[in-house]
This record gives sequence, C-alpha cells and structure tokens, in this order.
Amino acid sequence: MEFDLNVLTRTEKRIFALRTLYSKAGYSPYRMLKFEDYDLYSRNKDFLVSDRVITFTDTNGRLKALKPDVTMSLVRNIKDRPDELQRLYYDENVYRVSERTNSFKEIMQMGLECIGAAGNACVTEILRLAESSLALIAEGRDCVLKVSDFDLIIPLVESMIEDKAVRNGIYKLMGQKNIHGIEELCSANGIDEQAVRPLAEVLGLCGSPAEVLPQLERICSGTPAESEVPELREVLEGIGPDSRILLDFSITSDTSYYNGVALEGYIEGLPDCVLVGGRYDRLMQRMHKKSRAIGFAVYLDALAGMGAAPASEDEEDI
Repeated sequence: MEFDLNVLTRTEKRIFALRTLYSKAGYSPYRMLKFEDYDLYSRNKDFLVSDRVITFTDTNGRLKALKPDVTMSLVRNIKDRPDELQRLYYDENVYRVSERTNSFKEIMQMGLECIGAAGNACVTEILRLAESSLALIAEGRDCVLKVSDFDLIIPLVESMIEDKAVRNGIYKLMGQKNIHGIEELCSANGIDEQAVRPLAEVLGLCGSPAEVLPQLERICSGTPAESEVPELREVLEGIGPDSRILLDFSITSDTSYYNGVALEGYIEGLPDCVLVGGRYDRLMQRMHKKSRAIGFAVYLDALAGMGAAPASEDEEDI
C-alpha cells in the first residue's frame, strides 16, 4: 500500500523527517516508560529545567513521576558499555511547566544520544546532525547553531576564585552576556582585573570557527584553558566552511553535570531556543556510569510560531 505523507500533520512530518535523518546516520530508536521513580528527579533537581514535577503513588506505594526529562531517564536505564558506542534516538513526551501559562504541559521532544566510547569524532557527528536537524525543521528559514565549550570556560572561572557562590554568579552573568556585571562582581570579591581579562575577552567573541579560533588561541595562550583550544579545533575541523555554526561562549548550564561542547539552535523569527544539547560526562559519573556521552534534543513545541498547527495538536494542557 502506498503511503500518503499529506495525511500527516506538520509536526508529524517533522518527526518523520528527523527519524529518517537519524536512522540513516546509524541511530536506533529507544523507547522508555512515561514515568520514573520520583527519587531520580528529587536527587537531581538542579539538572532539570524546572523542579516542579508531576507525581503519583503507584500501587506498591512507591512515589512515581511523569518524565520531565528524557536524558536522565535514559542514562539511568541504559547499560553502561564504556568501550562500545551506542547511538540512540527518541521521540518522547515530557511534562513541564509552561513559562507562558505556569501550568503543566505535555511536550513532544525528539533527540539523539551518543553513549559509551564517545570521543571527539562523536562530538563532530553530533554537531553535524544538530545542524542538519535545524535545517530540516527550519523549512527554508535562516537558522544558527551556537556552540560553546565548558572545558575551556570552566578553567578560566575556577582559576579566578574558589568561592562556589561567586562562580555561580559569574556563570549566571555569562548567560546574560553581562561582561560588565562579571567585572563588577569580581572586583567586589577582590579578583584582580588581569585575572578577569581572558574570560571577558573570550565571552566577547562571537563568529564562525574560522574567525574565532585564531583569536581564541591568542587569548587563552598561557592560561589554564590553553590546552583545550586544540581539542575544540579538532572537533570543528570536520565541519564544512559553509556551516551554520557560530562560536558563542555565553551558553551556560550546570557545570556539575555538563562538560565539553554545548550547543543551542535558533531559527529566524522564533524567540526561543529550539534545540539544546552538549556533552554530559559529569552526569554519567554522578549516576555511577563509566561511559562518556553527548546528545541534543529538539523542542518541537517551540516551532508553533512558524505557523504550524494550533498548539493543542503539539502539546496538551493537563
């Protein structure tokens, strides 16, 4: 029987296109339950977008939660095979609080993970697939994949000060691109201006890898981040000159979970990030796994502003 794609909704067509992309790249589908033991999320609330989780008591008396996050559930349940490479993709619903309505919503999330022996070649592969995913869902609009490197940023911050609260303040200001605020915070805590300068200069960089990498090498020379620049260059060497990648070191996440390359994807005309990902070896370690890991998620509900089907078809208030 011939299959007619015209019977699919716009969201379903996007999912179909992404599944095809990931399958051709050698990724296998991964399915999981809609809920997990609540203790998984209660122990790792700082990893979640929101600490508000829908819970219920199972028939055996155990407290369960509807998944607010796919990666954490996948990491908990997957077999730890650090000498192998597991390439997985998923399309799952997650349950989070909407910033617009402050009520819980069921949101379709699609993404992929490289878990196990995930070296630099895997990082390059993930960047390529993230870029291709953006191009597919952008439907002809301009799009950009912003890339940062926590392994480069973290040494610059940690070499400046040991106080964790001040470090967290710096990371928050980084996400706001508030270099002046970082300088003021550091000055208030007795950090020398010369110590702050490399971080401020790195945060001021934004452009293609060809434009930014030479400047990055100059700024990081002689700093604790110097050894990280060649590795970032190696990862980006496999990316073509016409890529949509933009190096932007203002991307921030919880550094107790994330390390290495981080990425965010944006589409012209949409105010919110539609793709988020990065390397999360530290999360693997927190969950007693020896594997390395990197991946990303596409937020299909964020595409509603492109004139897609009404929001009720993509996400349902509950």
